[in-house]
Amino acid sequence: MPSFLPLAKWLLAISLFSATQVFAHDSHALGEILVKKNHAPAFEVIVLGDSGGIEDGNLSAFLLRGINEPNYVALDAGTLVNGINQSVKRGAFADLALADDNKWGTTGTILRDHVKGYLLSHAHLDHINGMLVASPEDSAKNIYALPSVNNMIGETYFNGIAWANFSDRGIPPLLNKYHVVDLLPGKTTTIANTELKVTAFSLSHPVESSAFVIEQGNDMFVYFGDTGADIVEKQGKLAAIWTYLAQQIKHKTLRGIIIETSFENERPHNLLFGHLTPDLLMAELASLAAKIDGDAPLKDLTVLISHIKYTLAKNVDPRATIKQQLNDANQLGLNIIIPKQGQKLLF
Repeated sequence: MPSFLPLAKWLLAISLFSATQVFAHDSHALGEILVKKNHAPAFEVIVLGDSGGIEDGNLSAFLLRGINEPNYVALDAGTLVNGINQSVKRGAFADLALADDNKWGTTGTILRDHVKGYLLSHAHLDHINGMLVASPEDSAKNIYALPSVNNMIGETYFNGIAWANFSDRGIPPLLNKYHVVDLLPGKTTTIANTELKVTAFSLSHPVESSAFVIEQGNDMFVYFGDTGADIVEKQGKLAAIWTYLAQQIKHKTLRGIIIETSFENERPHNLLFGHLTPDLLMAELASLAAKIDGDAPLKDLTVLISHIKYTLAKNVDPRATIKQQLNDANQLGLNIIIPKQGQKLLF
């Protein structure tokens, strides 16, 4: 009877090789991305959560740091511990010199020793859930937000009913782990224990939302929480941010933007509930370009698309549809990236 052992070994080797190749491809796809290869980067962004809506392990959250410092600020915190776990697995923190902490593992050390604060755009659960549930094992740090956002977080979550009050404000008993810092629109504030500064702006949403212009030296990065378009919301809040950025760009470098595109173009305006579509986003960015001198002033600007609404529906792929619609409408020459959880990007 012929032996099948050599054949079995051959098949096993082929399958292992194929699996290794697939893993390597995925690792490369989710690995470090230098968004402008001819420019020395100023910021590092790690994607803790890229999705909007119901995908509870992958909700809006990013870490940002200056390229030469070891400390991050979180841009929203819908997913936190799981986002760090996934990013560690994909090697996003491989170049980070971790603090020497004998008590905590890698994820705990990153969260406790290297995340120095939270910039929270608004109080909806999909943007703060990760911070809330991680708070018992988190370290002391600051929460930065507009006054209405901080008040809503305190009244809705840090109230001793929905969650213990880990902050130093509001309903007692106060556990005093998080120091609450009110950001005044248009006023620049230093982010403690980092080299970063932030200027907040109000955005249109069913509850007040925020955009954050983050600066280090002459470099800027802009993060947008949930927002509707000015043509829909009729409040002119994005126009105010575009005017500010157009002035700043005269003497500073805009390295990149994270901004939401929650729904496809087919979504009716009356059902957007303070969100953007590809066409609305492109119209808004065209408004920014119109305020800046020169031809094609936003060419090659990197725009990360966040908060694409995840769905359980069959045969529906909002990410693919939105990506195609953005590419079709990209007359500004933007470098559009739809990021994935665990990616590291250098701006």
